[in-house]
Amino acid sequence: MPAVTTGAVVSAPASAHLTTEPPMKNTLTEFIGTFFLVLTIGLTVTANSQFAPLAIGAALMIMVYAGGHVSGGHYNPAVSVAAMMRGALPSGQLIGYIVSQVLGAAVAALVVYVITGKTFAPTPAADASTLGALLVEVLFTFALCLVVLNVAVAKKTQGNSFYGLAIGFTVVVAAFAGGGISGGAFNPAVGLGPTIIHATMGGGSWSAVWLYLVGPLAGGVLAATVFGIQEG
Repeated sequence: MPAVTTGAVVSAPASAHLTTEPPMKNTLTEFIGTFFLVLTIGLTVTANSQFAPLAIGAALMIMVYAGGHVSGGHYNPAVSVAAMMRGALPSGQLIGYIVSQVLGAAVAALVVYVITGKTFAPTPAADASTLGALLVEVLFTFALCLVVLNVAVAKKTQGNSFYGLAIGFTVVVAAFAGGGISGGAFNPAVGLGPTIIHATMGGGSWSAVWLYLVGPLAGGVLAATVFGIQEG
């Protein structure tokens, strides 16, 4: 969130919402943060690590602390949409953020393939219903985005030092609780970037990718709406 420092919203002039391109430092930061998030996902998942959710949440926490003061540390199009809806990201910069995030995720998935010889992508459990998987993606992305808005955008939590921990551990909870059902993306970039590599280089399917676009984006919109009520 360019208008966000370490947990504080900085009022931006109305003209800022007409900006058509985010600064390069912001897009670079979003690329790097998403890259390391997805790199961690790929390396832990392909190694079948039982600690994957903890490592993934820790990776997000680290990157949020590292890049939050630069770009806002979104690393997730659903978070960017929620931030834009609450005025913490100029609407003209949204596409630039999303492109950087998806590129970071795709490049990370490619690097995982180079390192391990394996591709990966989120996919629902074989016994999970479509509705169940979709609800998991919506609900836990809602939780993630609502936490982000409350710890990194709300005026009452301005200047706090716990925002990265709260955000990272929300993903830990989501991954442990819902990952085994939906595949645990909670992030359209995590759903799309690895799927591009998995489908083009690993013979994987595109059939589930819509879950990781529709579910998280719906969760982000819902979180922004609820946050508006909380702040009101």
